[in-house]
Amino acid sequence: MHRLDPWHGTCNLQFFAGSSGSQHQGGCTAPLKLMLAERGENGRCELPLLHTAGGLVGGDQLSVNLGLRPGSRCLLTSVAAQKVYGSVGRSQLHPQGAWARQQVLAELDTETDLEWLPQELVLYADALFEQNLSVTLPMDGSFLSAEIVRLGRTAANETLGRGCWRSSLQIQRQTAEGRRWELVDRLEISDAALKGVHGLNQQPVFGTLVWAAPFPLPTDKLNTLLDDIRQDRNELKGTMQCGVLPQGLIARYSGFSSRDARFWFSRIWARTRQARALAAPKIPRVWPLQEDPLKA
Repeated sequence: MHRLDPWHGTCNLQFFAGSSGSQHQGGCTAPLKLMLAERGENGRCELPLLHTAGGLVGGDQLSVNLGLRPGSRCLLTSVAAQKVYGSVGRSQLHPQGAWARQQVLAELDTETDLEWLPQELVLYADALFEQNLSVTLPMDGSFLSAEIVRLGRTAANETLGRGCWRSSLQIQRQTAEGRRWELVDRLEISDAALKGVHGLNQQPVFGTLVWAAPFPLPTDKLNTLLDDIRQDRNELKGTMQCGVLPQGLIARYSGFSSRDARFWFSRIWARTRQARALAAPKIPRVWPLQEDPLKA
């Protein structure tokens, strides 16, 4: 798939707490489009983003800038899986291919709560994609991110080929002494890492969930939470590991099933809500799931 000129879509949103729940201001430029917001649990603003171009090609860029004002809560998701089309070897002018890129910047104020839960990212053969997610939040702010990537359309017996996926996730806390790093997570997966026994060993699905909690978790409660999360892996296939952050947790999935990755991450999502005494989440209406991962 080719276009003469690449897209550079932008989305700039501000969220604030209102008397009837959190609300948003701002907008998007093509090919991004805001869908109808809904009021979710605990007065949360639940907002789906639509990518109207049908997928990313080499050179396309997406920039999402989010600001959460004091006391606001929001959940951002995508209307469909994001596709990234092959670029390497598709153009005589640029035979080495061109990178599609996405950058998400989030600034959270006091007592805010951001859940960034896009649907699956699918890289076609020979696709080049780089994503950056950078979050700054206060000590009493909460940030949850769950992202799943499929490297090659395996249902069509396709591999990543000469493609590459790069990801950079950076989380900083605002403290009385200045900014403190909560997490710096940089990954690159190409054909060698996908196939290697010390890499993904031909498992085409990879995912990461991160929760930066709004308060320190006591050791006993943290251990109980991790034990519950490990129990949530039952009957799911793949390699699933979890560990702690200075104030939160991180979980990884690798395997063959984006469905099982989504199920495990959804259960962890529910655990993080429970740890804050918030209402249990409901699966967004735009997710095309035939089963409810939150039901045993």
